[in-house]
Amino acid sequence: MSEHQPADADHDHDDHADQGHGDHAARFRDRFWIALILTVPVVVWAPMIQAWFGYTAPTFPGSGVIAPVLGTVIFLHGGWPFLTGGWQEARERSPGMMLLIAMAITVAYAASVANALGVFDQELWWELALLITIMLLGHWLEMRAIGQARGALAALADLLPDEAERVTGDGEVERVAVAALRPGDVVLVRPGARIPADGTVVDGAADVDESMITGESNPVSRGEGDRVVAATVVADASLRVEVTATGEDTALAGIERMVAEAQASRSRTQVLADRAAALLFYVAVGAGTITAVVWSLLGEPGFAIDRTVTVLVIACPHALGLAIPLVTSISTARSARSGILVKDRLALERMRAVDTVLFDKTGTLTRGEHVVVDVTHVDEVSTEELLALAGAVEADSEHPLARAIHTYASERVALPTASGFRALTGRGVIAEVHDVEVAVGGPALLRDRNLDVPGALEEPVERWEGRGAAVLYVARDAAVIGALALEDEVRDESREAVAALHAAGIEVALITGDARQVADAVAAELDIDEVFAEVLPEDKAAKVAELLDRGRTVAMVGDGVNDAPALARADVGIAIGAGTDVAIESAGIVLASDDPRGVVAIRRLSAATYRKMQQNLWWAAGYNLAAIPLAAGVLVPIGFILPMALGAALMSLSTIIVALNAQLLRRAPLWDEVRPAPV
Repeated sequence: MSEHQPADADHDHDDHADQGHGDHAARFRDRFWIALILTVPVVVWAPMIQAWFGYTAPTFPGSGVIAPVLGTVIFLHGGWPFLTGGWQEARERSPGMMLLIAMAITVAYAASVANALGVFDQELWWELALLITIMLLGHWLEMRAIGQARGALAALADLLPDEAERVTGDGEVERVAVAALRPGDVVLVRPGARIPADGTVVDGAADVDESMITGESNPVSRGEGDRVVAATVVADASLRVEVTATGEDTALAGIERMVAEAQASRSRTQVLADRAAALLFYVAVGAGTITAVVWSLLGEPGFAIDRTVTVLVIACPHALGLAIPLVTSISTARSARSGILVKDRLALERMRAVDTVLFDKTGTLTRGEHVVVDVTHVDEVSTEELLALAGAVEADSEHPLARAIHTYASERVALPTASGFRALTGRGVIAEVHDVEVAVGGPALLRDRNLDVPGALEEPVERWEGRGAAVLYVARDAAVIGALALEDEVRDESREAVAALHAAGIEVALITGDARQVADAVAAELDIDEVFAEVLPEDKAAKVAELLDRGRTVAMVGDGVNDAPALARADVGIAIGAGTDVAIESAGIVLASDDPRGVVAIRRLSAATYRKMQQNLWWAAGYNLAAIPLAAGVLVPIGFILPMALGAALMSLSTIIVALNAQLLRRAPLWDEVRPAPV
């Protein structure tokens, strides 16, 4: 029985139209405040409370029915979620927290009504009221901690444009809804726009950013006859694309299905409190039955009823009801202040047991933006002169690699003014600097202009290409004078994160759609243990499954759409907050920043949270297991009988201890030892 069931039970009986944990939290919150307001007079006018604190509550006509009337309202209104939840657990033969609470409040209510009718000598109205109020508080905190988020599948759909420009038979362009596209239609995709459907390029050539689908950090050139995928972005020129697949047949829809399947395949692990409550239910029922039978056989039927009621009421988990929700609430608040959003509590619980962290490369270990990492040139040209020429020519280009070159050059030298700028689609750019023609581009530019690479550049260029760097050449007056290497920049924080994980005995793996040499270069720089390169989206989920099949407990860290199935398949999915909505929605934990050291902080939070949960559970359940035999009267032969009032007081003390212990979680160190320096 999941701990989500209390909310679901309430949901079923209150309002089928409302959805989400936010609605459940509001219901428990409203019931809690009403119960709390009604509990105050019940407690104030309780004879036992008056005797304990030595005061006399004022009497007036009707004061004698305060407890029965308000207690009945609290039982029926505040106790309704537990009664319906307990009935559902009983029907499913899966006893847990709800059935245990329902049993206790029903016994307490029945005993109190019997007392009011003069057939039982124990009055339990105040215990009943406090019990329901505390349980409502616990479940309110629990539901509030869960939160509500958009679905992964809706986030996937959001990547597609709403409209497309369809080319008509007479060559005109009309705007239509994407849903109206059919295979065979030709669409015009302008620079910066997303491709609305899978298709084949029939006219034009452009660089296309496919990182959200393939994970490949470099834009790829696409021309006539090349296949393109829905939701990818055309970078620098217009394309005409013949539609080959729409709707459920697109690659994006395939990823969507994989996300759904991966999410459905995740185990429905029961929470610790429900397991403890299930055990406690059987213990309480067994102890109550034995108590009733034994004392009846000993000729004490009245004492048997008294002791049995005491057992069943004391068995109700006041502290146990708060043990997990309170830790969860504090943990969630603590994590939020540290930039960690916990969407799935079970994911946080599992994180402490992770022994392998699988990082996506682009945008996670790297910044997802290319920077110039090296420059080479012929002897006749200085580095400053080469940068000045390249930076000037690239000043008017919007291509990501061009922006990287312009930024790098402008930070180091004064740039002259270029004129006559022209973009050579798929090849590079050309302009005039000081009345001299200067071109910047890749190997396609050299082939197009019949240019050779000077011998002085061959060795560094081969080394760069061996690392998988993007290489752009600079040509002046029809002669290559230099080259620049650009790579997706590795974050400094990534080194610290990997070192900290290694120090904790955790293996680190890398997965990417990039070429093998690119992945190996990053892995060597960061001392990563295992590399999965040139991996397509469907294979990312398969690689996670491969690690799981080896018996590893895997946390997957990523930020792109292509990571979504793998995030959902892993034991723990961690999304970098700067990533796409679908990655965030498919993950159990989200890092608000793009700092990979947050993975270390998550693991520390997981360990601290689980430790507090265990401590609280042992204390809360331990109290019940110790108090039950005393309530049953096992020490009567030596003259000790646990009064119900004392048992109730001890329950309150147990709850206070659990609450104070949970507060210590606020001091748990998370980032302190990670941020300043490598571990």
